[in-house]
Amino acid sequence: MMKDPFASHDLATRAIHSGFDPSEQHPSTVPDIVLANSFLAEPGAGFAANEIAELDQYVYTRWANPTVRMLERKVAALEGAEDALAFATGMAAITAVLLHHLSAGDHLIAGEVMYAGASELMHTMLPRFGVNVSFVDLTDPAAVQAAVQPRTRLILAETPANPILSLCDIEALAKIARQANAILAVDSTFASPIVTNPIALGAHLVIHSLTKYIGGHGDALGGIVAGKTDAIAALRRAEGVHLGGSLGPFQAWLIARGAATLPIRMQAHSESALKVARFLENHDRVARVLYPGLDSHPQHELARRQMRLPSGMLTFRLTDGAKRLKEFASQLRIFHYAVSLGHSKSLIFYLPTEDLAAKTFQLTGAARQRYDAYAGEGIFRVSIGLESADDLCADLEAALAS
Repeated sequence: MMKDPFASHDLATRAIHSGFDPSEQHPSTVPDIVLANSFLAEPGAGFAANEIAELDQYVYTRWANPTVRMLERKVAALEGAEDALAFATGMAAITAVLLHHLSAGDHLIAGEVMYAGASELMHTMLPRFGVNVSFVDLTDPAAVQAAVQPRTRLILAETPANPILSLCDIEALAKIARQANAILAVDSTFASPIVTNPIALGAHLVIHSLTKYIGGHGDALGGIVAGKTDAIAALRRAEGVHLGGSLGPFQAWLIARGAATLPIRMQAHSESALKVARFLENHDRVARVLYPGLDSHPQHELARRQMRLPSGMLTFRLTDGAKRLKEFASQLRIFHYAVSLGHSKSLIFYLPTEDLAAKTFQLTGAARQRYDAYAGEGIFRVSIGLESADDLCADLEAALAS
């Protein structure tokens, strides 16, 4: 990967300029969209992906594409990583990391609560391939240390965790991974590169769903893994080429366009989310609010140490819970009742504990008790958008009063 000439600049500058070199195309101020699925090759060139000497040598878009590489360079620059590899979705990125680093008989440590798609894959698919998985409370480094086995190859963490916004100490987990000769991969989707840089804290790999904050507009799917050059090159030559989950150039162009405004968007998301969280915390019909920016968050001090901003995600519980779900949601006018997150529009969705904790996370015993302490019988997961925070609070007030 070429050296980023903006590596020493501020995140706001990198978000706009990193990854794009006008000298590589006609002198335009915006990147081209290279839609070609194949490229001219020298006679006698090899067809196997592992024969390609340089990863920026374009042969076939499933392997590499100039527009996609532009996005990969940009995200790597934002994360302080040497390189990155984009995928069609965040789940494709997670799957690639799991399949690349784990074989039959290997051991994986994962969060007992994390993105539902990843949790379900690890509960159902990995055991079929002979991978042993321990689901652990990642907020407790001692529990992670106790879970390490001789064949532990990977620790997969998510912080903040979806949906309850619990945090894990990345530096502490990185130390455990190093001692175990294992890889630490951190899904930082809820944070974005503007809020947290896991690699700077010792992680080997950082994963994002580009669909969320980095894209930022709810109109493109994508995922990405960032890390050291050799690690990303190995991932590209294996899973990047052979799993078929490649990101298309038009999606990459849309996401890169969104990434240019990521720093100012994350500042706005965070400022509004804090205002909404404080409003909800003081409302008599709200039982609990979970937001890293609130003093009441169980790991607020870790958030202050590990996150530049508290981000735009929060959850809350109503005092009368699911009984008022439909009545409450139907009164909202600004919030869209929809899944996903990180868009310009504010989104809200109810997550019942019995479905998520019992069926997706398969929590029992102490693990279930820990989840219930956060979520009760169910929580509203909220992605605060870019609307006026005062308007968002008024929208919630009207729905809560109905």
